[in-house]
Amino acid sequence: MSRKTATIAAIVGLTFATTILPGGDDAVAMAQDQLSVPATVEPEELVPETPITFIAEEVVQPLPAKPAAPVVTEAGSLSELVSMIDTGEALSEEMRCLAGAVYFEARGEPLAGQLAVAQVIINRTEDGRFPRSYCSVVAQPKQFSFMRGNQMPAIRTGSAAWTRAVAIARIAHQGMWESEAGDAVFFHARYVRPGWSQRKTKLAQIDTHIFYR
Repeated sequence: MSRKTATIAAIVGLTFATTILPGGDDAVAMAQDQLSVPATVEPEELVPETPITFIAEEVVQPLPAKPAAPVVTEAGSLSELVSMIDTGEALSEEMRCLAGAVYFEARGEPLAGQLAVAQVIINRTEDGRFPRSYCSVVAQPKQFSFMRGNQMPAIRTGSAAWTRAVAIARIAHQGMWESEAGDAVFFHARYVRPGWSQRKTKLAQIDTHIFYR
């Protein structure tokens, strides 16, 4: 019994109990009538304040490419943060492209240099002069020398270098650590001097790579 039905039944019972009945036979007859015909209270139909609408078509809500705000960490150094990252989780194709670029371009570099390479790729996806996805940026012709056409070489996924590259890719993708490369979208090895570098703004030099905007 709903709360509303129970309340109405209680009111009916209270009214009957407090009514002064006539005396004599009339009182008995009335009492018998009351007992022979039980009171019936129709439950009140509950109507929701806001009608429920059913949608026949599937609703697809796109997931953000990365968090709306940088993830706050308590790591005291980039090295400590790398050690905190779960690298066992399966990688999406995009994240594999980002980690692969770090692995092939900078696996021998310090962690700051690896993070800078990842940051350049991320920055390019946000710059209208470049493709919009990590894989497309990495596969763009004449940009990354390790690429073989549109294919990335085989990766030693059981190596410590790959584990670090995956951690760095996750850190960069989620904005968990600020890179010294800032908003750089170009870089080259220190032992070469490409002509375009004269027209760019140098932002940082990290080990064997120089980064530009």
